[in-house]
Amino acid sequence: MDWTAWIEHYGEPRVLLVGGLLSGLLFGFFAQRSKFCLRAAVIEFWHGRFGEKLAVWLLAFSTAVVAVQLFVVSGLLDVSTARQLASKGSLSGALIGGLIFGVGMVMTRGCASRLLVLSANGNLRALLSGLIFAVTAQASLAGVLAPWREAIAGLWVVDGGPARSLLALVGVGPNDGLAFGAVWMVTAGFFAYYSGWGVWKWLGGIGTGLAVALAWLFTYQVLAHSFEPVQVQGMTFSGPSAEWLMRVLSNPDEPWNFDLGLMPGVFLGSLIGALVRGDWKLEGFGGGYTMPRYIIGAILMGFGSMLAGGCAVGAGMTGGAIFAVTAWLTLAGMWVGGGLADRVLDRPRPAEPAGAASGAAAAP
Repeated sequence: MDWTAWIEHYGEPRVLLVGGLLSGLLFGFFAQRSKFCLRAAVIEFWHGRFGEKLAVWLLAFSTAVVAVQLFVVSGLLDVSTARQLASKGSLSGALIGGLIFGVGMVMTRGCASRLLVLSANGNLRALLSGLIFAVTAQASLAGVLAPWREAIAGLWVVDGGPARSLLALVGVGPNDGLAFGAVWMVTAGFFAYYSGWGVWKWLGGIGTGLAVALAWLFTYQVLAHSFEPVQVQGMTFSGPSAEWLMRVLSNPDEPWNFDLGLMPGVFLGSLIGALVRGDWKLEGFGGGYTMPRYIIGAILMGFGSMLAGGCAVGAGMTGGAIFAVTAWLTLAGMWVGGGLADRVLDRPRPAEPAGAASGAAAAP
């Protein structure tokens, strides 16, 4: 592929836009078909059930790690200038933000990417939650919540470079990262095999992870063949959600980029998957009592994602695939926060004794 010719003919913004659109299209389609969801995997894990939801997430995550590290080993990708590694990071923001995000994703019954996927399937609860998530993300980035985010993030800061690379801190390289990912891929395959998966589960899990890895590869190749400054980046949904919000409200003439192509790509890919599978169905709120839960959860996710530097995909998979320390802390926080929220909010209530109901009915 002649990257230079494409860039010279169409320009960096359009090429990046198309790359984001295609990456999002693949992610949305495969995530919809496999029902990829971190929240579902977290709940299954904490309930002690190692079934298909956990296996789907593990397969997608390990595929992203293996593919990214394989690109690095082969010389096709260099992530040393990526924001998650090169710039200063916040360990306090990663951990606390991950915990907050984990609680929020359980309350909204899906992380940021899952809300976008479900919105394309006709789920109005997910659509409302996604809009509130975007508003809160923007408020946390440069609005009323920004001082709170900056105060928490400033509690424990780490310099960019080797200090932010888990591989560098451990004293290993990309080959070891590749082996690590391969071990988890085998583990995911073991769970998947005993879950009795069909073909689409396998393709969906692998395809979701590959879409995350291809986002890294695409933006780096544009950077390597461009004469203009281009940031190598991966897939995330917190920043793009806020960017789309501001573009619609006040900045329609801003240049197009990878992030702005990603969101409609995921929506379209999920819509295609839902139509092919016959899953499209208009859904609203089951009752008024559920709406506050979704609203609060979306607010927590929006603030938590901007504090942590990414959502479940942006920090968890995209940052985790390049072994950014902050990303792994965020991911750990999400698993803990999600497990705690599930235990507190959704644990089964003790059954009422059989005689109590009849006694109460007989009472005057």
